[in-house]
Amino acid sequence: MFKVFISSWALLLGMGLLMVGNGMQGTLLGIRGSIEDFSTFNMSIVMSAYFVGFLGGSRIAPGMIRRVGHVRVFAALASMISAVMILYPTFPNVAVWTLGRVLIGFCFSAVYVTAESWLNNAATNENRGQTLSVYMIVQTFGIVIAQALLLTADPSGFVLFVIPSVLVSLAVTPILLSISPTPAFDTTKPMSLRELASFSPLGCVGMFLLGGVFSAQFGMASVYGAEAGLTVAQISIFVATFFVGSVVLQYPIGWISDRMDRRLLIVITSIIGAAGSFGGMIFGHIFPVLLVASFVVGGMSNPLYSLLIAHTNDFLEHEDMAAASGGMIFINGLGAIMGPIITGWMMGTTLGPGGFYLFTAVLFVVLAVYASYRATVRPAVPATETGEFVPIYAAATAVAVELAQEYAIESDQSSENA
Repeated sequence: MFKVFISSWALLLGMGLLMVGNGMQGTLLGIRGSIEDFSTFNMSIVMSAYFVGFLGGSRIAPGMIRRVGHVRVFAALASMISAVMILYPTFPNVAVWTLGRVLIGFCFSAVYVTAESWLNNAATNENRGQTLSVYMIVQTFGIVIAQALLLTADPSGFVLFVIPSVLVSLAVTPILLSISPTPAFDTTKPMSLRELASFSPLGCVGMFLLGGVFSAQFGMASVYGAEAGLTVAQISIFVATFFVGSVVLQYPIGWISDRMDRRLLIVITSIIGAAGSFGGMIFGHIFPVLLVASFVVGGMSNPLYSLLIAHTNDFLEHEDMAAASGGMIFINGLGAIMGPIITGWMMGTTLGPGGFYLFTAVLFVVLAVYASYRATVRPAVPATETGEFVPIYAAATAVAVELAQEYAIESDQSSENA
């Protein structure tokens, strides 16, 4: 793993700074929106706009890269992100923030596609698994650090918006000066959604539901904290706990998934996620319990994302895995767009802040019920014949998922030849 850091330090440093900037602006807007007296539903529109842009960027970015190249796309979009972050406090208006979130979502998606294609090019058969692990750790660590930086200044001022703007600008420097040569860029034509659903109905339904769960965490957790009357310090710890849970529990769940029926594990993790959500809804006024709930929800949702991809791969031929990744990402993105809007609507009713956790609880329960049903209509794939579980961050683009698919294929082929 140390060799991966040495060989790709510039890319990983740049991606880490980008994640800090993204994690900061997402949480900060939720806090600042409360200060500006925006309604919960208005903030849900603002937060949902990021995922609209992100989904659009993932579809358009490959064509942009082919036309003008990695370097120009990366530099131009990072500059746009930096500029939009400064505009937020300058124009505290719902319409301006919504447009800004669409732009930032689009830019971050395209920047991730660009950087992850570099990462894919730098990885070899020998270190692909370690590269994925390091990349996920860097992503999560960046978001956690971002929450700590929220404590460095007053959220009602400009400074906290300047910090992520500067970090995103700095992220460009090590990547553009140290990464060479520029990799060739090519993406696999996505599999049709109908064909993908025929291979794995559970994978498709699960990815849609998890899109809602993850976007609620990433987009509405800080809004929840502000509505619940948490301090800025408490909100930063609360949001960070989701991502800490995702890292801590990813690997144990992955280890278990290679040794049992994955549908049963999907049911179990969904039930645990639902229990954590109900706990947060009922006992959210007790801050330590709230942190446990966020740790459990984050710790179940992110591994479920990787688990659903692994489950889908179990029913695909190796040559179809890369094509399926695009469809999985698209389905997840559709769910992510709806997540903040429905969460904001539920929080704006008599449910109050508890609507945040009720929303994730309902999605987890639906996933558990549907996975239980699917287990009755199709025989389980023997654990000895399943592909390897590969940890993937829930906000990864299709490029990173294809990298994970390549690693899973290589692992399967190695096992078959052993």
